[in-house]
Amino acid sequence: MLYLCVLRVLCGKYGPSFTCTFNEGTNIQMRIKIGDVATVTKTITDADIHTFANLVGDRNSVHMDDEFAAQTRFGRRIAHGMLSGSLISAVIGEQLPGRGAVYLSQSLKFIAPVYPGDTITARATVVKIREDKPILTLETVCEKQSGETVITGEAVVLVDEIQT
Repeated sequence: MLYLCVLRVLCGKYGPSFTCTFNEGTNIQMRIKIGDVATVTKTITDADIHTFANLVGDRNSVHMDDEFAAQTRFGRRIAHGMLSGSLISAVIGEQLPGRGAVYLSQSLKFIAPVYPGDTITARATVVKIREDKPILTLETVCEKQSGETVITGEAVVLVDEIQT
């Protein structure tokens, strides 16, 4: 039964929603399939950088001090990498899979800097649905307004409850 249910998910044999029973007896209304994508877009402001620095306690001069940052390889202040990376959490918690989702893991590779004023789009794409548990693997990417990739990674998420 489980194998058939997952096979039908992967092959798209069900409509927009259906119920699967996983090994633990958990019924999950699945409306997610491999290839589904969701995004969140935000312009990173100077206020965001200061708020994030105060929240997490990272007041590194490359983020906070214009004169210091001008002397670095970046030539000016940059946003905290985790500030942009945290937009992935907004995608997962609010859209894909959405309410009730629980992060199990997240890898991040920081590829390019984000500057104050950059608009970042975080994207999550479903690449795997586990057969034995309600767990999704998502490819995660953050890009600037120019299309330049700034972060790549992978998230693993427990789908505790999917709201329709």
